[in-house]
Amino acid sequence: MKTLLYLLLFIPSLLFAQTNKDENEIKSVLQTQIKLWNKGDIEGFMEYYEKSPNLKFIGKSGVVSGWEATLQRYLKSYPNRETMGTLDFDIQEVDITAGKTAWILGRWHLTRPTVGDVGGYFTLLMKKVKGKWLVVRDHTS
Repeated sequence: MKTLLYLLLFIPSLLFAQTNKDENEIKSVLQTQIKLWNKGDIEGFMEYYEKSPNLKFIGKSGVVSGWEATLQRYLKSYPNRETMGTLDFDIQEVDITAGKTAWILGRWHLTRPTVGDVGGYFTLLMKKVKGKWLVVRDHTS
């Protein structure tokens, strides 16, 4: 009976610890993306998107499917450092589901002194692939 009680008390703490670890890893990925973007490295920024034809980016112009098409969209939309500006995220929620996927809700902001600041909200679906959290859906407005 004591063993069962111990397990019932211990298992939730293990799950909580794993959730915290995953949340910290996800936030670390997003911070790395900010640093890469702010260095002008769109290709590095895209390393945290799943390299798959199933990747989806949803924006005001519609849906872009696939990693390569998403990369090309970023390169076309942000052709130089002036348009890229300085990126910042305000992560408002990380909801980890089943330890293998997570929904992230946040705000993004680009500080662009010469062409004007822009910003909005995003929802990401991230998936743990071979131990690494990657974006599989990006809905940015």
